[in-house]
Amino acid sequence: MESKELVSKIVKILDDNKAQDIVVLNLVKHLDISDYFVICSGLTQKHVQSLADKVEMELKKDKLYSFGKEGYRDAKWVLMDYGDAIVHFYQEEARKYYDIEDFWGDAPRIPVTEFHLG
Repeated sequence: MESKELVSKIVKILDDNKAQDIVVLNLVKHLDISDYFVICSGLTQKHVQSLADKVEMELKKDKLYSFGKEGYRDAKWVLMDYGDAIVHFYQEEARKYYDIEDFWGDAPRIPVTEFHLG
């Protein structure tokens, strides 16, 4: 599966499950380990866990498996590595604290509208 198609699936799953403030960063020219970061927020610990569960469950249907999942228990920041796309799920306070969008500020943002959300 092409990396942009993978990102599109992830963004759709997140949007369908009411993820907040979805951001896609194109890291093709910045990282060797991944092409994209998909970043989103959940409203509560349970919401963040639910978003991670939904992404994992839906991608498994396409035989796509995460290389790892970190931070799930506390769910302040959950990271799932799908190779070409790394998904970051945050509670809002942690997202502001770590501010990876600013850290990778020179990476182009891809508007989520590019992924044809309904």
